[in-house]
Amino acid sequence: MTTEIKVPVLPESVADATVATWHVQVGDTVTRDQVLVDIETDKVVLEVPATSDGVIAEIKEVEGTTVLGEQVIAILTEGAAAPAPQADAAPAPAPAAAGNVIDIVVPVLPESVADATVATWHVAEGEAVSRDQQLVDIETDKVVLEVVAQEDGVVGKIIHAEGDTVLGEQKIGELNAGATAAAAPAATAPAADDAAGDSVASPSVRRLLNEKGLTEADVKGSGKGGRITKEDVEAAASKPAAPAASAATAAATAGAAAALGERSQKRVPMTRLRKTIANRLLEAKNSTAMLTTFNEVNMKPIMDLRKQYKDVFEKTHDTRLGFMSFYVKAVTEALKRYPAVNASIDGDDIVYHNFFDISIAVSTPRGLVTPVLRDADQLSMAGIEKGIKDLAIKGRDGKLTMDDMQGGNFTITNGGVFGSLLSTPIINLPQTAILGMHKIQDRPMAVDGKVEILPMMYLALSYDHRLIDGKESVGFLVTIKELLEDPTRLLLDI
Repeated sequence: MTTEIKVPVLPESVADATVATWHVQVGDTVTRDQVLVDIETDKVVLEVPATSDGVIAEIKEVEGTTVLGEQVIAILTEGAAAPAPQADAAPAPAPAAAGNVIDIVVPVLPESVADATVATWHVAEGEAVSRDQQLVDIETDKVVLEVVAQEDGVVGKIIHAEGDTVLGEQKIGELNAGATAAAAPAATAPAADDAAGDSVASPSVRRLLNEKGLTEADVKGSGKGGRITKEDVEAAASKPAAPAASAATAAATAGAAAALGERSQKRVPMTRLRKTIANRLLEAKNSTAMLTTFNEVNMKPIMDLRKQYKDVFEKTHDTRLGFMSFYVKAVTEALKRYPAVNASIDGDDIVYHNFFDISIAVSTPRGLVTPVLRDADQLSMAGIEKGIKDLAIKGRDGKLTMDDMQGGNFTITNGGVFGSLLSTPIINLPQTAILGMHKIQDRPMAVDGKVEILPMMYLALSYDHRLIDGKESVGFLVTIKELLEDPTRLLLDI
């Protein structure tokens, strides 16, 4: 007896849905109430469970397909057993000695994060791993979470490939604890795959193949067992077209090549972090009355102070004396004098903070992030330098946690390290102000009626005019200028 697997009834305001993730494949044995597939709408993700024990006989709609309410998407054969392997079938590339099967699951996601993306698998099916070895990176809107092996063993089935959207605590793979890697001849692995009729491309790779106009036969897989990776697809798509079977096709290909010449283009999807950055910046522009005020500061006193004490400072505190510690100290003191700049807007309320958590803009391979330096007013210059260095290293290595990212009352961004001379930074919501530091450049300046060459730096303060008035913003920026031009004030608290 067969049972139809259907899309659930959709809410009245939802016209259609998308097949997000299949948790089973054709031929898999399932039990009653086991989740078979996730159906994603524009509001929620719906789980479709098995109505009875049985075997998946057919999957009609693959991942990424748009479907309607109550549409048939698969067939379940009730009470059937999974077909036994043929006696002469090639051995599957499973571990030689299978131990306990441990589920590889997505970590618990923070309350503000709805879902995540499988970013990078560091292992392949059949690969031996050791306890605490990193298996996969899970990327959320804010941080990258690492999933490690709980025991020594062998990686079994990888259920969700790179690029797949997953939920918290969702199963994405299996680990055969205590198992050892298979010693089957490599030549028999392709035969086993062919006999099973399995695709050598994951759903996300198949979607990429469709976008590129390629088939699995057009791409040579470099993954384990001949599996096709996204890199294989990109490489195949970038190769010159093969000789066409007909003269018409050959002429069309030649015409296209002549038109493009050596130019090429590459289309890649945005990462979750990049999409989040884009949305938050756009939200800041559209939802705040943002205004920027500028000033300039003579950096010679600080540069002379660093030159005099940098060696002693590094020897004493085991960290370099940079400019950021001076910036943070000056900002913290200015925030004490202008509480509105350290406040935030929550609906119709103004929230004044009596602590000083400073967000530091850090450029990482995945994009710009703003980890938080906690209680900056209680840190020494050495403590600030060490704290910023730790955040920068964690950002570079993708080790920032949600605790590192949450909070922050005011942001400092230093575009000067990249050569920026002047810019208008965008507010980091829900904060109400951000300070932009820029390149230190020698310029002729009038000092006491004479022209002197001084190392000058522009300061830019972007602020939310709904909360901060012009008098406060200018006074705040002038305070920072005065403290940086006479760093002794920072020590004397004047």
